[in-house]
Amino acid sequence: MKIFIICSKAFYDRIPDIKQKLEENHHMVFLPNCYDNPGMEAEMRNLGAEEHSKFKAKMFKQSEKLTKDMDAVLVLNFNKNGVDNYIGGATFLEMYDAFRMNKKIYLYNSIPKGMLEDEIIGFNPILINTDINQL
Repeated sequence: MKIFIICSKAFYDRIPDIKQKLEENHHMVFLPNCYDNPGMEAEMRNLGAEEHSKFKAKMFKQSEKLTKDMDAVLVLNFNKNGVDNYIGGATFLEMYDAFRMNKKIYLYNSIPKGMLEDEIIGFNPILINTDINQL
């Protein structure tokens, strides 16, 4: 299966082990935008609002294009800043793209409580509770 990992850049340090386990299970793994340069967004923000806006738009389009070629997305949602199983805005939008394209959506941990809980439930994600072997 071709799997696109999506998550907050705060979780990028957790990707290598998960990627390795997926590949051991013969999956093709595609990494988040800017995985190789997590500071890219800050660099664009420092260039001004217009450059940052262009950068964000480019990243959204890049994710959408990549999602079209995937079988599934794997959302890595860990605790962040006191929020259990955090899913940020960009990750939520990537989940929405996957939903619209009828891709499988796997959640590494349970659905976070909060403002977007009902919408995430509506995406009908598959909760794997950290068990990569469920993919």
